[in-house]
Amino acid sequence: MVLDVSAVPERPAGAGRYIVELARALSEIPELSLSAVSRQKDTARWRAIAPSARLLPLVPAARPARLAFERLALGPALSRRAAGAVYHGPHYTLPGGLSGGRVVTVHDLTFFAHPEWHERSKLSFFRAAIRRAAEQADVIVCVSETTARRLSELVAVRGEVVVAEHGVDHDRFSPGPAEPERLSAELLSWLGREELERRLVVHVGTLEPRKGVVDLVRAFERLAAGRPELRLVLAGLAGWGAGELEEAISSSSAAGQIRRLGWVPDEEVVALMRMAGAVAYPSHEEGFGLPALEAMATGAPLVTTAGTAMAEFAAGAALLAPAGDPAGLAAALERCLDQSREERRRRAALGLERAARFTWAETARRHVAAYRSAREAAATRSSLRRPSRRR
Repeated sequence: MVLDVSAVPERPAGAGRYIVELARALSEIPELSLSAVSRQKDTARWRAIAPSARLLPLVPAARPARLAFERLALGPALSRRAAGAVYHGPHYTLPGGLSGGRVVTVHDLTFFAHPEWHERSKLSFFRAAIRRAAEQADVIVCVSETTARRLSELVAVRGEVVVAEHGVDHDRFSPGPAEPERLSAELLSWLGREELERRLVVHVGTLEPRKGVVDLVRAFERLAAGRPELRLVLAGLAGWGAGELEEAISSSSAAGQIRRLGWVPDEEVVALMRMAGAVAYPSHEEGFGLPALEAMATGAPLVTTAGTAMAEFAAGAALLAPAGDPAGLAAALERCLDQSREERRRRAALGLERAARFTWAETARRHVAAYRSAREAAATRSSLRRPSRRR
């Protein structure tokens, strides 16, 4: 089968993390013949991630050229190099001209339900991509039951829908000592040396409108008014629409207690989560919400959003707040920071139990089942196209 990894940036987050971990897990399945379509001159990275995969560096590096190539030329190119193979587009899109089975991953449906959360240029592109997938894919992989339900509500799906939830790298995201030495001396000086589990709030993820980070800043300001020892750390790259967040921070009375770190490697993310009094992931809507699951896997206390995929997999391990409600979020954070050690341990144990069920190996297993279904669908389609022989 062919996995398209050409859309993954150098510093992946969200869907990019999913593609990286999926490629790694699929490459460890001996009976699977895996090919990976990458950008040109990006083979070294993918050789390290998926060493057993056959690499096909077909795709131009520049985004406009990449999108045009995918739509017009990738299918015919694969028909020549991997004729009849199942193709998996792990980020909504499906090229034309494919000769084998067709699998597409849909992460979330906010392009339809919440256009205000996205750049205008991306709205028409991803809406069209999702509709095309619904019409032409043999199998659509949804990353949560929440996404699968929303998909059935918003578009008519022709093929099979398979739910394959994300996993966790449990070797990396696990309980343990805080390891402050993984953080910079300057950040540690700003955080202070007092008991951090009562005063550090951590957010991990791309900083964009739907992530609820502006809500978090406003909620934190409410708490910080009476708690000058509190600190809020925002770890993640700035995405589209980050200007509103910058304004919210600069105008906040708690601006001096808030620190943006930019992109942070996993080792430092784990260190921050283990130190945290609360990991806040107040996203309004997600396909899955991987940072919330990773927080649970470290045993960190989690505050996230009611009615979302995160609430679905947390199942009582997290404190929940309504989406878009800074006051409600502030109340949940306050409860989290002030909970007793016994309550903290109880929720951590429940979170660890829940997180243990999510592995990238299981994610890969469900994808392999989807690939088998797509291959069977393609074989049926091919047999129907063959002219019958008459005697």
